[in-house]
Order: sequence, then structure tokens, then C-alpha cells
Amino acid sequence: MLLIEDEEDVARSIAKGLRQESYAVDTAGNGQEGLEKALAHIYDLIILDIRLPGKDGWTVCRELRESGSQTPILMLTASDATEDRIKGLDLGADDYLAKPFDFRELLARIRALLRRKPLIQHPVIRVDTLEIDTRSKTVTRAGSFVRLTAKEYALLECLARDADTILGRETISERVWDERYDPFSNLIEEYIKRLRKKVDVEGQKPLIHARRGEGYILTAKEFA
Repeated sequence: MLLIEDEEDVARSIAKGLRQESYAVDTAGNGQEGLEKALAHIYDLIILDIRLPGKDGWTVCRELRESGSQTPILMLTASDATEDRIKGLDLGADDYLAKPFDFRELLARIRALLRRKPLIQHPVIRVDTLEIDTRSKTVTRAGSFVRLTAKEYALLECLARDADTILGRETISERVWDERYDPFSNLIEEYIKRLRKKVDVEGQKPLIHARRGEGYILTAKEFA
């Protein structure tokens, strides 16, 4: 999912909590950056703060809906005014949560929005015979269930959402572990090895690849 929030401490706290719940999270610190990411990538849900520098949340919401995007939008604001809630809903937001909020309520609202199947764009990601159901967080390969830990799943979804694109270790570390990349750590490499053993099974095309010095990619295309 995508979190558009300009307050760094708030964004860091929300993103960390979501990643601990096995959600892959991208962040944006202003409206323009958030809008560009929302238009360039497929997300299950967008958490959008209203008071943003540059383009505010109202504008981002309106422009997303005008572009044809149906991705669920949960708006956050420091104001609990009825007028703000009505404005957000009229612009196309799906839900509204006033700060400060209990993180458990945020999770409940996220789950509720993700259950609205007609609004979700591509809830199942397919790459060759690999299928990732982002609603139930389940994975199959050639029809067989793949048992993954929460972090293994989050890493696989992270790679799958940008299939055919090499993701650097810094990007993976931020999205999946909510940490800055440590060049002396082999954590990502170890998780990639685990995923390969579970996903790239015998008789199926290898999908997870590494490019030395650049990062990792999930693709069904020829890769060298």
C-alpha cells in the first residue's frame, strides 16, 4: 500500500506498524510525490493525509479519481469536522480517520476497505504460475500452496508488485523491514534464498533473480 504523510515521525510509526502486520508499504512525504507514485504503481490501498505541502490531500484525491483510479483511499486528518469528512467523501475517498487514532482502528479500517472486492485493482498478482492473493496473503505456485512466514510473504509481494523491475537493496530494506540498508548485513540475501527454495521449485521456471551490485527482480522473462 501507499502512505502519503508529510510528518516524518507519524509516517515512520504508521509504516513500521503496517510492516509488522506483513503489509508492503511505500511512503511519500508530499502530495506531488504521492500522486506520482499512486499513478505509476498498483496499490491495494492509499492512506492519504489531508494537510500536505504542495498538493494537499483533497487535490491528490480528486486527481486520482479523475485519472480513473479506483484504489481505495483512506484519508487522515487532524480535524474531525463533519465538513472535512463530507468533502473527502465527495471527492472520492472511501473512508476517513481523524488524528490521533488507535492503530488497531486503522488496521480494522484497512481490512474493511480491502474486503470491498469491486474497488480493489488486481487483488491477485500473477507471474507465470505464481499467484499471490493480496487479500488473504496466500501464495500458490502451479496450483500448490506455498507456506511462507510473514516476512517472506512481504518480501515476495514487494518484488511482485514491481515485477520485471530490479529493486535495489535499499528499496527492499525500507519497504519490507522499515530500516535503512546495512551493506554489511546479509539479511536480504538469506530471505531471497528462502524464497527461491519455496517459490522456484523443480519443474517450474525460476522467477527470482539477482543482478550483482544492483538488486533483485521477480520476472518470468528471460533474465541474464
